[in-house]
Amino acid sequence: MTSPGLPLSGRFALWFTAWATGRTSLDDARDAVVADDTAHDVLGLPGESGSQSLIVALGTIRGTGATGAGLALPVPGDLTGLAGPAPFNADVLETGEGVVLDGADLGLVPHRTGAGVQWVCRPAVSRRQVPDAAEADRMLRRALIDTTAALVDLDVARWRPEAADELMALRRPDDRTTGSLPCGTPPLVVRLASLAVRCRRIVELALEDEGGSLTAAEAVRRRDALAALEQASRRALVAACSPAAWPPG
Repeated sequence: MTSPGLPLSGRFALWFTAWATGRTSLDDARDAVVADDTAHDVLGLPGESGSQSLIVALGTIRGTGATGAGLALPVPGDLTGLAGPAPFNADVLETGEGVVLDGADLGLVPHRTGAGVQWVCRPAVSRRQVPDAAEADRMLRRALIDTTAALVDLDVARWRPEAADELMALRRPDDRTTGSLPCGTPPLVVRLASLAVRCRRIVELALEDEGGSLTAAEAVRRRDALAALEQASRRALVAACSPAAWPPG
């Protein structure tokens, strides 16, 4: 099971952008990205033959012309947040997440190494299509209404009480997400990130098994309902963690 909260690449994108735009310090950005890990380093940066510690690499990345960053969160058949080239897309797809650096035509892919993370830098097309945050918010709320109705009809509390608990908690702020966002993040984005993380958690819990006594027909209905919420929440998280998709101002 994945950990609750933002994807690592989302955290990197938000905090790198916050530092690049003067909303936080370099030390705070580094600390926020590393969080509870032992260390992060970056391999493959232009002009560098080996790996660099994260705090040095952040400066090197700024030197490439990067003005911000955004999240890519693809799955097979839906490469949301990616624009190529193929080697970068393949690496991100295999890992499940990645960072695209705005203005630098570079990307980063995180690979866990024990208690640390090694980011691999690759050429990446920075001109990409990402969902608009306001539209992503509307789409996620619509998908949530439809999925909730389906799960209630299927008696979610009976076969997966943890998912039912998450549904009941949707109106409460999720400190696991909001506490990891940089100061100055727009309120719409804070709400969107928090809701998207919670919805992904609901999908994860509800798909852990076939639900014991669920019939085959009910299982299909559940998967269909959850597929729509999974796509909407994933796209919403890409929008929330890609400041270029935020509303002006």
